[in-house]
Amino acid sequence: MALVGRYNSLQVVKHTNFGLYLDGTSDGEILLPNRYIPKDVPSEDEDWLNVFVYLDSEDKLIATTEKPKVQVGEFASLKVKEVNSIGVFLDWGLSKDLLLPYSEEKRPLQAGDYCVVHVYLDKHTRRITATTRLDKYLDKAPASYTVGQEVNLLVAEATDMGFKAIIENKHWGLIHKNEVFKFLRPGKQEKGFIKEIRADGKIALSLQPVGQEAASSLNSKILARLRDNNGTLPVSDKSAPEVISGLFGVSKGNFKKAIGGLYREGKIIIHADRIDLA
Repeated sequence: MALVGRYNSLQVVKHTNFGLYLDGTSDGEILLPNRYIPKDVPSEDEDWLNVFVYLDSEDKLIATTEKPKVQVGEFASLKVKEVNSIGVFLDWGLSKDLLLPYSEEKRPLQAGDYCVVHVYLDKHTRRITATTRLDKYLDKAPASYTVGQEVNLLVAEATDMGFKAIIENKHWGLIHKNEVFKFLRPGKQEKGFIKEIRADGKIALSLQPVGQEAASSLNSKILARLRDNNGTLPVSDKSAPEVISGLFGVSKGNFKKAIGGLYREGKIIIHADRIDLA
């Protein structure tokens, strides 16, 4: 049985004038139309192809070598292409757009909007469907992350406290406002770090490494950049946060702590517009 809405490795069983038929086991033969056939496919049967399987406009299984932006079971930020009487249609990288039913909207959407969705398979129709109601598709089991662990984040929603983000396609986390030192918006994918796992299971996130090891790493990075730049850098504790972030990928607060520590150790001199090696 083919996995609808996901990649499958399927065997070629028949060549025709309009495409290849692939073995979908209990789903029967699945067509890969000519326009999606890779140029290097051998002419004989029994070759195996990695294809994405979905339903065509007649609800028949079809295969493609196009690459969707998201598979069933995943979260993604997608652009609204059209809104009509049927529902909201999203651009997910395939020629057939992805349906977001009105019942799965959390707010009204218009063409050109972006929205963070989860993609699931409708149990009754096997149609690939999107929803903006994310909570029920996130893992409710306690997270097993460790403080300081690097994780993949999908920024999902701005709140009064900061930004909610989906961690590793599984759990909610929060990037507090004081941890936001660069531009963020819903839909952005970021590398982040586990800052805290609270007793109630809520997870605090950071966009930069945490802990003493991270501080030591930043100190070493600053000294290395100074040595590579003839002992001086045009950045100081008065510099704009975006300049510091561009150079070192950290917040202005953490940078100030680092150069303050290096100054007290006698390793650098801090000027209004630059830092120098001592």
